[in-house]
Amino acid sequence: MNADDLKKSCAREALKHIKNNSIIGLGGGSTIAYLIDYIKENNELNVKVVTPSIKTKLLCIKRGLEVLHTLAVDKIDIAFDGCDEVDEDLNALKSGGGIHTKEKLIANMADEYVLLVDHSKLVKRLTFKHPVVLEILQDSLNYVSRKVEELGGAISMRNSSAKDGFTISDNGNLLMDVRFSNVNSIKELENKLKDICGVVDISLFTKVVTKAIVVSEKGVKIISKN
Repeated sequence: MNADDLKKSCAREALKHIKNNSIIGLGGGSTIAYLIDYIKENNELNVKVVTPSIKTKLLCIKRGLEVLHTLAVDKIDIAFDGCDEVDEDLNALKSGGGIHTKEKLIANMADEYVLLVDHSKLVKRLTFKHPVVLEILQDSLNYVSRKVEELGGAISMRNSSAKDGFTISDNGNLLMDVRFSNVNSIKELENKLKDICGVVDISLFTKVVTKAIVVSEKGVKIISKN
């Protein structure tokens, strides 16, 4: 079974968790794209979508799914997203997209926040081989840098060869990649980073994930807090 087959299998499993006439949250990535296709193919399923991803929003519109603006919604029935790594306690780390602030908002709005991953992303405990991404106010750059270094973080600012200067988030803020080693308490690290004035939010998710749908060639495994 190749990578695309695994993603399709994961998306088909996710489809089983969606109820008719519900509001769902959708993150980004190819597994979510397959899920959108399966939702569209199911003629008995009527849903409305909230998403932090511009690509997902455009794909939903192209497929004829109704997309709601996040500010018009205060509650979501179930949300699906991906991650770079998730552990057996459902702590998760996202590093790539730089939209974690809006992803975490949707996660908190949702009754269930479900991660869709293949088995390679499931670990016993987060390894932090990927950086924790901080979205920060531009004026807070030097202050946040000092406070993060005091916590043992190694900092690099997010930038792109396609743009001069720092990468700016959808919210108009800076993105700071921070690498940690020897993390004793994952939840304590999240709390300490979020307590720094100027930090809008971080890409470490320790409180909001309710399920992980994990696919491998052996089948589907669901890890749940319930």
